[in-house]
Amino acid sequence: MIVLAKTSWLRTLLLVRGTAVTNIWPRILAATAVAGGVTYAHEAYGMFTTNLTVTPFSLIGLALSIFLGFRNNTSYDRYWEGRKLWGGVVNTSRNLARKLLVHVGPDGLPEGYRTTAHPDAADAEIVAFHHRTVRRVVAYVHALRHHLRNQDRLPELEPFLPASELDALEHEQNRPLAILQRLSADLRAAYERGWIHAQHVPVVDGSIEQLIDLQGGCERIKATPIPFSYNVLLHRIVFVYCFTLPFGLVDIPGLNVFTPVVVALVSYAFFGLDAVGEEIEEPFGEDPNDLPLGAITRTIEINLRQRLGDAELPPAAKPVKNVLT
Repeated sequence: MIVLAKTSWLRTLLLVRGTAVTNIWPRILAATAVAGGVTYAHEAYGMFTTNLTVTPFSLIGLALSIFLGFRNNTSYDRYWEGRKLWGGVVNTSRNLARKLLVHVGPDGLPEGYRTTAHPDAADAEIVAFHHRTVRRVVAYVHALRHHLRNQDRLPELEPFLPASELDALEHEQNRPLAILQRLSADLRAAYERGWIHAQHVPVVDGSIEQLIDLQGGCERIKATPIPFSYNVLLHRIVFVYCFTLPFGLVDIPGLNVFTPVVVALVSYAFFGLDAVGEEIEEPFGEDPNDLPLGAITRTIEINLRQRLGDAELPPAAKPVKNVLT
């Protein structure tokens, strides 16, 4: 995600990194070159005198603008829904950690167990349970990020999971789901040992169910892109429109010599809108304008590890060259 400090209007106008220009400039250059060639041939040799007016291009341009606007709105809906789902992951993971620390353990333990100089064996086991389960929640959010980005980064989970569980995750196709299943098993074990009241079990388990629902929403966005035929149709119409536009302008008195300039501006608008919609329709990727899943998961990790009393915490994620990943 592009993150910029407050800046001037002119500086914003001249920015290139993270904008559509980085992807579409070859197309704009090609369309402008075609327009320049058509203009030169018309002025020097009288070619392309077709008496074609701009009326057909105006009608097509209007329809194309509507289609591009609809596609971009759809793309942004996907982007914003992805952000809301990850906002839910942040809140639910915090709630789950809080419930594990508060509801699991004998009365009074969650308030002062870290300051107890010599906890008895049962209290020590519960403290270990808290650390193990909350770190498993941290592992889950990192695994979910890897899952949505098609990344195989199991070693990044080593600080949060035991070696035996990491080995078991090696061949899992849905690692986040496997981690949540193990967390549910921990909850059942706590109930069987009498560490959690029967009325609190569905309360804690409800947060696990919410994480599964949120993950399912993210997977739905990831697995259901905008229909391919719709994207192809838009790409083709934009291409044909921008590369044939010079033939409708070159015959207009007073405008013909400015045809390359007009085509460059129109191409920037249409190619840019097309590129923006294509970039944000997959919000979980690693493009500059995609969601900063790395920063979000780092925030969750810091918050949850602080609840455990960890002193050495990772630094908060910061943008690199104005890009937060």
